[in-house]
Amino acid sequence: MSRAAIARRELGSLSREKTIVLALLIQLVIAGFSSFLVVGLTSLYDPGAAEGDVVVGVTGEEADRLLAAAEPVDGLDARPYDPADAEAAFDRNEIQAIAAVERRGGRIAVTVDAPQTSLQKTLVVVQLRAALEELERTERSARSEHLSFQPVSVSVPASVDASPYFGFSYAVLLPLLVFLPVFIGGAVVVDSLTEEIERGTLELLRVAPTSLTEIVEGKAGVLAALAPIQVALWVLLLGLNEIAVANVPAILAFTTALSVVAVVFAAGLALAVPVRQRAQLSYSLGMLAAFAAAALLPEHPATTVALLAIDSATPTTYAHLGATVVAAIGAAAILRVQLAAVDAESLG
Repeated sequence: MSRAAIARRELGSLSREKTIVLALLIQLVIAGFSSFLVVGLTSLYDPGAAEGDVVVGVTGEEADRLLAAAEPVDGLDARPYDPADAEAAFDRNEIQAIAAVERRGGRIAVTVDAPQTSLQKTLVVVQLRAALEELERTERSARSEHLSFQPVSVSVPASVDASPYFGFSYAVLLPLLVFLPVFIGGAVVVDSLTEEIERGTLELLRVAPTSLTEIVEGKAGVLAALAPIQVALWVLLLGLNEIAVANVPAILAFTTALSVVAVVFAAGLALAVPVRQRAQLSYSLGMLAAFAAAALLPEHPATTVALLAIDSATPTTYAHLGATVVAAIGAAAILRVQLAAVDAESLG
């Protein structure tokens, strides 16, 4: 049985795996209807992007200061209230929060009553934070004339009016669609090889005659190839939803390299830990640890994908891409040598 025959057999078994098919359908929905999903998901990623103003009742002796600071904040409607009236309006859901602004010991103290609902509370906190930051800047500016010397020279960066949908699409959505096929491909390799070992069919395949190298390469190869194919389809669907993606060949090369590393790790783990549940758990924990450790790199893989997609790649981005490709080639070569050694030992 050749590698191609094993690969065809693996593809046929994938179509019967409900979990895998469901995962593919979820990714298809995300990519195919991204223009609709981005609007709703962005409100969770950046609550300040949600439509509709957050109405806050402001009370206290220093209420005017917070009201002035809240004026330039988009999505925040701050209104003056008496304390009793503010509580009544809050109970009637006419306002979403109460901010009591008082002066204590020469400082301005702000106490906020927010709803218990987590999403509403998040919206209130995000909008009020912008107003409080503006209030802090105003107070610092007003009190700077009382300083006898400048303790720290601070330069305030110019504000950038960027769309939260742009950030979510390229910093979250696209990396998600790239990494999911990579993770799933490795998980399927672990599951497939450990199942063959537990059922004893791996030894039957080797009697075919088929070497262990051909079996593993047939199974792992088809899963490594599926990841870039899926990503190419997701990019096409994103384009249909008017989310343009630049440097598609580079992104596909990066996906392929990551996929090769994932399936090589999965195959080695399945052969070393031939128990399905333990191997799957070890693979999941290993991938999570690798993703967390990637934060120590000069550039996170998600950042690499985002910078390539918006055509803003830096030399570090291309260096990261090249290093990932080299790592994939090295990992595949090491696995092949190990498998060949096992085959030679079994023949001997």
